[in-house]
Amino acid sequence: MHHISIISSSVRPDRKSHRVALYFKNYLTENNLASVEILDLREYAFPIFTEKLQNQVSPSEKALAFSQKIQSSHGIILVTPEYNGGYPASLKNAIDLLYNEWRHKPVAIATVSVGPFGGSQVLLSLQFILWKMKVWTITEIFSVPNVHQNYDDAGKPADKAASDKLAEPFIKELMWCVKADNSKI
Repeated sequence: MHHISIISSSVRPDRKSHRVALYFKNYLTENNLASVEILDLREYAFPIFTEKLQNQVSPSEKALAFSQKIQSSHGIILVTPEYNGGYPASLKNAIDLLYNEWRHKPVAIATVSVGPFGGSQVLLSLQFILWKMKVWTITEIFSVPNVHQNYDDAGKPADKAASDKLAEPFIKELMWCVKADNSKI
């Protein structure tokens, strides 16, 4: 069975995007599609790094563990809120920490906002950064407008049928890329 890591990128106390990370964990588990774990950047509490992990003299245990989890994941779902048209600094910090671990990794991007546009402005800037890191970003997107109304704190969607209908092609594309990537081994 393939292993998918879900990066919950917001570290804010009253974050809403984590609800979508929980939704995907539930969706993948309920449908027996992959083993799943959430990599919660709030729990990692990374300091601002001055150097890539591979160049650090004394990297932290959390940084080494994060690196290993990204390396061992067959695919990643990145859940990010949109903050003023961009992604959170915590996510940029985590991306920049690693390099080789990201190379050719299949990554699906889920964007979230408390407004009506579902994080559409963050997608392009995040995708560009990931491309520079040689990440394989999938073509499907999962955008969640008004996240505070559409998902509860446990990740349960207000309209499960609609959420699952949107998640199905998103996850299907990620899993196709995961299988294609693993066929090269």
